[in-house]
Amino acid sequence: MEIPLLNDIVIIFGLSIAVLFIFHLIRVPAIVGFLLTGILAGPHGLGLIREVHQVEILAEIGVVLLLFAIGLEFSLKRMSQIKRSILLGGSLQVLMTIAVVFVIAMQTGLAFGESIFMGFLIALSSTAIVLKLIQERAEIDSPHGQATLAILLFQDVIIVPMMLFTPILAGATGNLGESLAILVAKGTGIILLVAVGAKWIVPQALYQITRTRSRELFLLSIFMICLAVVWLTSSLGLSLALGAFLAGLVISQSEYSHHALGNVLPFRDVFMSFFFVSIGMLLDLDFLFQQPGLILLIALCFLALKAIIACFVAFLLGFPLRTAILVGLALSQVGEFSFILSRTGVEHGLLAGYTYQFFLTVSVLTMAVTPFIIALAPRIADGALQLPLPGILKSGWHPVHKVDHVHKQDHLIIIGFGVNGRNVARAARISGIPYTILEMDPEMVVAERAKGEPIYYGDATHEAVFQHADVKDARIVVIAISDPAATRRITAISRRLNSKIHIIVRTRYLQEMKPLYELGADDVIPEEFETSVEIFTRVLVKYLIPRDEIESFIAVVRSDGYEMFRSLSKEPASFPGLNRHLPDVEIVTLRVFKQAPVVGKTLDQIGLRRKYGITLLAVRRNSQMRSNPDGGTHLCAGDLLVVVGPPEKIAGAMDLFNDPEDDVVTDI
Repeated sequence: MEIPLLNDIVIIFGLSIAVLFIFHLIRVPAIVGFLLTGILAGPHGLGLIREVHQVEILAEIGVVLLLFAIGLEFSLKRMSQIKRSILLGGSLQVLMTIAVVFVIAMQTGLAFGESIFMGFLIALSSTAIVLKLIQERAEIDSPHGQATLAILLFQDVIIVPMMLFTPILAGATGNLGESLAILVAKGTGIILLVAVGAKWIVPQALYQITRTRSRELFLLSIFMICLAVVWLTSSLGLSLALGAFLAGLVISQSEYSHHALGNVLPFRDVFMSFFFVSIGMLLDLDFLFQQPGLILLIALCFLALKAIIACFVAFLLGFPLRTAILVGLALSQVGEFSFILSRTGVEHGLLAGYTYQFFLTVSVLTMAVTPFIIALAPRIADGALQLPLPGILKSGWHPVHKVDHVHKQDHLIIIGFGVNGRNVARAARISGIPYTILEMDPEMVVAERAKGEPIYYGDATHEAVFQHADVKDARIVVIAISDPAATRRITAISRRLNSKIHIIVRTRYLQEMKPLYELGADDVIPEEFETSVEIFTRVLVKYLIPRDEIESFIAVVRSDGYEMFRSLSKEPASFPGLNRHLPDVEIVTLRVFKQAPVVGKTLDQIGLRRKYGITLLAVRRNSQMRSNPDGGTHLCAGDLLVVVGPPEKIAGAMDLFNDPEDDVVTDI
């Protein structure tokens, strides 16, 4: 029996593999490859896809899984930290875009309702594309990543009131006040449900599930929680994406969030491919080729308009120019939820056939160029900083404690106050090392200064900020931020301003190390590699490799610039397992019981090696381990002895350590 959807899936995957392989060779982003696949296979291309609606459903699942994964990596605490950007930044971006588009649309002859509705469509950006790209670039925790995420979340919420307003704009009657009141009540209920579920219900439920050690049960439970919250929010009139994000937030409060994320990621990547393909299927090539110049011009105008407005909003939030530009460029495209809203406009007569197709074509083009825009954004931002602009524009106007000559010498400068920055600052404080922190989150600066931290608001990509932090008199600078482009720029500035300073850089991936070393970094610590070091260290410890050999091995790996770990060809310096090569020898731990014959005697008196053929390696007493004890050491009740020897010899000496009346031998 023929299954049309299965045929379409095979076509999509097969064509995607070919396109993506070619695009990988020519270094074009994968998202563009998926869009091209949709253009070729869609109804306006070769017409290979017949079940278009079914593919769109799979695409919606992809968006759901993307937002769910982002929610898993987030937390309610982090949400509260960016609430200002969500409420103020999101509302300003949406309202300003609507207002500007309304004025322009009215000048072109559109009616009042149509002009406002066009503002609705243009105000929304692509949550799926932008967040996926930011995640791939490891910038979700950077200031511009956080601000971008906050505004996108607000857009996902505001689409619901927009859909309620659409019939009113078309002239249909309805009780708008009652609808909004019901919406607020539903939203409040959802928030309370999320808070209760995150604190009490989900952690306890997942604890009971993980006790079964059933991978299938855990996976099904995670998807059930996700889809249940999505179904609930959808039934209340809210967006699927918002429900998925809230579901991820609920699970993120538990200790099982990382395990859940690992299970979700493969499904997310597969279904996200359907989303990008479905977007490409919307592009009508015949319509595009009829008037390509006008369509490209309008697309560029959309991109520029949205980028300028979002950049201005980010600046109003207090971010410096570089961050504001990155936010503006990231939000410059038209989003996928605009397509959903546009269908509602067509139903109510706010979009005619020609205008609708024009909007679809322009929107798909803006989404197609988004990967290139985000890739070029750091260069554009750095170029803007070279212009002779006012200092307040470059550094941001937010009224917080900015760097103003800290007047320290031989001090430590910490860039970024995330997890790594906090740990470095804590160690410096305990050790009595003077330090200064530079952070770009204005709310964090205010909160931490109230706690007594020497933290200042400033964009370290500016030389002036570093000069105020007395970088010329500093001994070490630690760069612990999540923006690769900014990290490289800060490294170069640090080396240029102080040729003797020791620069330690935290980065995510191995491939980022070489450029940082070339820019002057002394130590580059990639999280990806240090995790592997910790893993193989513990493996070697379990195989009883001597500690000095392990330390030597780690030193060799690090001295080779981390390249050895990729192509390790040296022979092992020690045996991979003691039991494998010395099967007649065991290492065991024995407890000395209260009435044991050895209690109170010295090791010389007992003569473990001389009389019994076993060797004592260490004695643990009162949580303290003493290795290589001398012959005058007395044994006490409760001691733990680490001994090595043939199994039969150890068994023969057991009576020395047990109570005489006990027949049961106890060893650990």
